[in-house]
Amino acid sequence: MHTSYDELLGDSDVDAVYNPLPNGLHGLWTIRALEAGKHVLREKPFTANAAEAERVAAAADRSGLVVMEAFHWRYHPLARRMLEIIDRGELGPIRHIETTMCFPLFKRSDIRWQLDLAGGALMDAGCYTVHMLRTLAGDEPEVVSADAKLRAPGVDRVMQADMRFADGRTGRIRTSMWSSSVLKMAARVEGERGTLSVFNPVAPQYFHRMTVKVDGKRRRERVKGGSTYSYQLQAFADAVLRGAPTLTPPTDSTANMRVIDDIYRAAGMEPRRGATDS
Repeated sequence: MHTSYDELLGDSDVDAVYNPLPNGLHGLWTIRALEAGKHVLREKPFTANAAEAERVAAAADRSGLVVMEAFHWRYHPLARRMLEIIDRGELGPIRHIETTMCFPLFKRSDIRWQLDLAGGALMDAGCYTVHMLRTLAGDEPEVVSADAKLRAPGVDRVMQADMRFADGRTGRIRTSMWSSSVLKMAARVEGERGTLSVFNPVAPQYFHRMTVKVDGKRRRERVKGGSTYSYQLQAFADAVLRGAPTLTPPTDSTANMRVIDDIYRAAGMEPRRGATDS
C-alpha cells in the first residue's frame, strides 16, 4: 500500500499507471509518471487545455513510453462499424455530423463543477462529443460559434457549438450535465444519400441502436461486443507489451483539446487551466 502518488511512481514493480485524477491534475501527474518511467492510461479529457496537452505530448515523445487517452468508445467494434459505413460511401458525400452527450450531475460539490479543477460540461461529457465528431469526420473542424449556459461563474452546465470543415461539411456538438436534456447520448451523420443514427455509441455494451437509412430504405443493426473498457485495456496492454499503435495517442488528444479551447473562446469563456500552467 502506497501513501502518496510519488511513492507509487517510485515503485520499481509498477510498469504502468491509470490516471483518473481531476481534470486540472491530468497533465501534471502524467508528466511525473513519464519522468518516473511509467506508461500512462490517461482518463479523458487529456489535459486542462491544448498548451498543457502539447507539454504532455512532448514528454511522451522524450520518454518513448505509451500515453493513451481513455476514450473507451473508440475501441469498441461499434465505432469501427460506424466508420465502415461512412468510409465506404454508403451515405454518399457527408454533409453534416452531430454528436450529443447529456446526463444530470446533481451534486453541486462534485469536482466536475469546480473551475479550479478544470471542470465544466464541455470538459467532462463534451470532450466525448468533440472526439466523436472529429473521429467520424476524419478531419479537424473550425469552431464557428458556441453558446454556453452556466452553473457557476466560469463553469458551463450546457454547451452547444457549431463547426465547419474545410471541405464544406458542417458539425454540431451538444453537451450538458444539467439541462432539460436529462439523458441523451447519440451520433448522427447526414449524407447526400442517407443518414446514420446511433443511440448510445459511448457505452454500447449496455444497449445501443444503430439505424441506417439510404435511398429511402431503412435498416437497423446491432454490433456484438463486450465492454468498451475491456477493448481499451487490451489496446493499452498491446501498446505497452508489443509496441502496437493506439487509436487515441497524444497527437489526437492534443487536437481534441485545441477544439475544446476554441469552443470555450467562441462562447466568450476562458479555456481551463491546469496544474502545469504558470
